[in-house]
Amino acid sequence: MGANYREARRARSTAEFISKIGDCLKEADETDYWLELLVRGGMVPEAKISALRDETNQLIAILTMVSKSAKRRND
Repeated sequence: MGANYREARRARSTAEFISKIGDCLKEADETDYWLELLVRGGMVPEAKISALRDETNQLIAILTMVSKSAKRRND
């Protein structure tokens, strides 16, 4: 996710930026999926991973707002 965000910051156009932010969102969602599986599979207790899941969901919310804002500016 971090590498994709860094690429987005160096985008050559708004369209490329929007695309790269979309990649960040996909990676963040995938991260949350894997964290959820760790809990559901009993590999990691929910209490140990809840802060990471919360941070992941905060990043998803932030990236969603960034994406929406960039799309509005691009219209």
